[in-house]
Amino acid sequence: MLNNFENDSIFTPEQVLENRGRVAIFIDGSNLFYAALQLGIEIDYTKLLCRLTGGSRLLRAFFYTGVDRTNEKQQGFLLWMRRNGYRVIAKDLVQLPDGSKKANLDVEIAVDMMALCDSYDTAVLVSGDGDLAYAVNSVSYRGVRVEVVSLRSMTSDSLINVSDRYIDLEAIKEDIQKTPRQSYPYRPLSSMGFLDDHRDNNRHLEVPE
Repeated sequence: MLNNFENDSIFTPEQVLENRGRVAIFIDGSNLFYAALQLGIEIDYTKLLCRLTGGSRLLRAFFYTGVDRTNEKQQGFLLWMRRNGYRVIAKDLVQLPDGSKKANLDVEIAVDMMALCDSYDTAVLVSGDGDLAYAVNSVSYRGVRVEVVSLRSMTSDSLINVSDRYIDLEAIKEDIQKTPRQSYPYRPLSSMGFLDDHRDNNRHLEVPE
């Protein structure tokens, strides 16, 4: 009986996506970067924004990342992101006792998801961090639909369990990865109605390590 119930869904997947309403995107930059390394791809952030929005109305796309103010390559990348449809939330990296550097932006992501939940209908969270499960559960109780997008091997079960839809990055990697530069058909977001025209001279900037 359960199988019959599952196969007799009221809405098709396409209809579900059509009813996403206004979408807000929250991207854990560090989590996405390491997921891309695991997949062996470079993210095309123009394609990523289009794929995550999926034709719905975009409220805002947030990109959270730790920054090294002396890293010119990273600063150039973040400038490109700001000019191409993303609201960048940056936090200085802190050096840990083992010599590594890290910036935890879970609090910032959770606060923004909660603060704006009356302004959007669907949240797209690009992260596998289980520490965000409580925030996801909270906005769900406010009537928000939550889609989690991340690499399965890097995703907490607790986060998947409180989401309304889970998408494995492995399943959409062909849609969001860069093609070889020699044949890369760069198209600024302005041609898709997101922004005014911007120069594309920084189009090949990559996420720094």
